[in-house]
Amino acid sequence: MIVDVRELQKSFGDHTVLDSVSFSIPRGSVFGLLGPNGAGKTTVVNILSTLLRPDGGQALVAGHDVATDPRAVRSAISVTGQFAAVDELLTGRENLVMMARLNRLPRSSIPTVAGELLDRFDLVDAASRRAGTYSGGMRRRLDIAISLLARPQVLFLDEPTTGLDPRSRQEVWAAVKELAADGTTVLLTTQYLEEADQLADRIAVLDDGRVVADGTAAELKSRVGTEVVEVEFADGSVEQIPTDGSVAQMRAILDDLDAASGTARRIGVRTPTLDDVFLTLTEPKAGALV
Repeated sequence: MIVDVRELQKSFGDHTVLDSVSFSIPRGSVFGLLGPNGAGKTTVVNILSTLLRPDGGQALVAGHDVATDPRAVRSAISVTGQFAAVDELLTGRENLVMMARLNRLPRSSIPTVAGELLDRFDLVDAASRRAGTYSGGMRRRLDIAISLLARPQVLFLDEPTTGLDPRSRQEVWAAVKELAADGTTVLLTTQYLEEADQLADRIAVLDDGRVVADGTAAELKSRVGTEVVEVEFADGSVEQIPTDGSVAQMRAILDDLDAASGTARRIGVRTPTLDDVFLTLTEPKAGALV
């Protein structure tokens, strides 16, 4: 495992932010850390990238302990935060060249490396334009390109599509899929369920500082049930009921509706989504479900 997190603990004052968080990431995979605002996702990234020290537990990145060997960890990773860190007064190419020099790449290789990254992230036509004229998706793609200059073993993407419009979000998704296809290990934090479903090989659901579920999207969906009965009432309200798909359970649901004298406008059956997983696992009694 290129990332191995065991019983990670972190508190700020009396507030526990991470409570025995554990997960592992195989090399060359995309791992999604999914959770609501304040769940502790960014704190996990900050610890793994050596910006914060854990209070307890252990985290290994590329075989190096984040607490005892932070310099080796930093040499193996790159981090892209929630907002694109590009100089908007410089062109796309100038941003790459500047960061390549700061990363101490050989001067003779910089033009070639910059050109390859511009091409890889579909920014060749915009290479001579100031980054301030880029769309949100273009700025984010440039930011990810910059993060790859040092050829990191692990790339941390902390909510990379926050604040982006749907088209820009799709552009970033395409870039992450290309990274995965090339074998780059990615830890992606997100609160967008569709994003985790689209990109991640495995997903950990983080709620109130604890991992309440960990698995593939299909495995997590199966925890909710094989089917969801969706009932729309005459007043416009909608109730969603997880089921095992059996005839007996469907009959019981219909009997309950009949006994409640509710007027159903529409009754449908669908397969579970990550939305159902998220809402089920992060409700107040989520711990009872794990």
